[in-house]
Amino acid sequence: MTQAERRIYLIRKLLKERPEYAGMKIPEDEESQKRLLRSLFNVRMPQPASREFLAVQDTYLQEEIRRRGITELANLQPVQSGIYLWKGDITTLRCDAIVNAANSQMLGCFVPCHGCIDNAIHTFAGVQLRLACADLMKRQGHEEETGKAKITPAFNLPCRYVLHAVGPVVGGRPTKRDGELLASCYRSCLELAEQNGVKSVAFCCISTGEFHFPYKKAAQIAVKTVKEHQENTHSSMEVIFNVFKETDFNIYRELLGAN
Repeated sequence: MTQAERRIYLIRKLLKERPEYAGMKIPEDEESQKRLLRSLFNVRMPQPASREFLAVQDTYLQEEIRRRGITELANLQPVQSGIYLWKGDITTLRCDAIVNAANSQMLGCFVPCHGCIDNAIHTFAGVQLRLACADLMKRQGHEEETGKAKITPAFNLPCRYVLHAVGPVVGGRPTKRDGELLASCYRSCLELAEQNGVKSVAFCCISTGEFHFPYKKAAQIAVKTVKEHQENTHSSMEVIFNVFKETDFNIYRELLGAN
């Protein structure tokens, strides 16, 4: 199969799962097809898929990520001992683990083509990730607490694991408790990473964006919590602060004294 043939195959299979989409016409241009496929991934409930579907999906997603360009941690330069600052798409970073800004349901973003990191990670990891998260939540029996995290395989992403952290949702000015919960997200992820033998972990800007935590204050908490973990545990785990916006990059660069 070509990449285009794989995309059409996946779209048809996903449309077939949803009777309400019967008769929907598949767009002819590539970008519209990609948006439709991502939308179908996003709205699909956590459920098993056939071996054939997964084989085609996995090949398709891995090729899409390869075409977008994979960044190797080994090619990045630390800005401090054991700490990196990198601006880019976290779904294309090859390290041991990446952190996802999840919600308390821990099932990913169901809004088609939404711009949040939760949506991107679930899209490019594949349908297996939502099912793995659903299994974790079913065994737990309740939604994830704010400040806590879970770990899953990364499936089709270049990393090995995804750490799903539930950050505080801020309405207005963040309270002291909001700050404590955000710090707890970073500690929970670092502890889970250590327990699972993770040697490198990339943090997104947890609770900013859709959750409205002020960017600079969130970055200060992130850096402080990571450094405290390094000092208290003498950990050799490498930490990457991943940002997507230039404003966040400048904030972290100032905090870390990076050139």
